[in-house]
Amino acid sequence: MAMDLVVEIYKLAEKLPQKELYGLASQLTRSVNSIPLNIAEGSGKYSRDDFARFVRNAIGSLLETDTNIKIAINLKYLNNNDYSKIDSAIEKLYFKLIALHKSLKQ
Repeated sequence: MAMDLVVEIYKLAEKLPQKELYGLASQLTRSVNSIPLNIAEGSGKYSRDDFARFVRNAIGSLLETDTNIKIAINLKYLNNNDYSKIDSAIEKLYFKLIALHKSLKQ
């Protein structure tokens, strides 16, 4: 799910103006890439606590990605229709990561 979200966010980042290439577009793509990267790195750790910490980082990156999209909408770079295409994916991934984190902490 995180990998699919990366693809969709990259498509949205392409819609941002050229002047945001090193600003919002960069921040958006870095935050979305951080989600699957944290999951992957955490899965290779030796303890459940370490993995749980990386899952928390992934959740933070997901929320950062969501906020970056909302900033782009507020700046009129993207519109609500763009957001509606990814809103449910963000929400589903958020709850999956919360569940994974809880299971790791038990």
